[in-house]
Amino acid sequence: MSPIRVLVVEDEELIAEAHRVYTERVPGFRVVGVARTAREAMAALRRTGDDAVDLVLLDFNLPDLHGLEVCRAVRAAGSTVDILAVTSARDLAMVRAAVALGVTHYLLKPFTFAAFRDRLERCATYRRQTSAGGLVTAQHEVDRMFATLHGTPADTLPKGLGAQTLDAVLAALRGRPGQSASEIGARTGLSRVTARRYLEYLVDTGRVVRNPRYGTPGRPEVEYRPA
Repeated sequence: MSPIRVLVVEDEELIAEAHRVYTERVPGFRVVGVARTAREAMAALRRTGDDAVDLVLLDFNLPDLHGLEVCRAVRAAGSTVDILAVTSARDLAMVRAAVALGVTHYLLKPFTFAAFRDRLERCATYRRQTSAGGLVTAQHEVDRMFATLHGTPADTLPKGLGAQTLDAVLAALRGRPGQSASEIGARTGLSRVTARRYLEYLVDTGRVVRNPRYGTPGRPEVEYRPA
């Protein structure tokens, strides 16, 4: 297949450049433009030919229009371009609205290159699965396409980590930010070592930050907070 043509939409110059560099590190993708405003993004989406856009990396907090409004305008114009939201917006109502407007992936800032690459590779696989056109012959083909786009949390977890336990650790941490691995373990029924494995995974994926906790005798203890 031809390279997937990507439009980066991000108003922060350094972040936009980082997204451009990340994208071009993934084989099969080519950045055809960088837009700093919603107006620039919508103008770029009207291009045709080699500069046409297949995938939009869309920040929601743009200076002239919210990213969801860009999605509405794109869909109202009849475009089926793939949209990957790359945003710090964590409001559940916004996530639901994004899904309703055809956003195929929702990637929270900050994120690792591994997480970014995973989303792009899923987009590429989905495009290959649907590029032939025609009809599907069985339900499992449709299921495979949806799984390619969205997958399950367990699909990308390291060996030995479970999705339900990960959710429980996150819920415990959000209930009272600033807890140690021992405290999270006590709240979730996990050992300190197991709780620490999940917390360090969340740190590595950008969803949790760790800081030293002072004020106790001896070596400072590490505590964790949602990013």
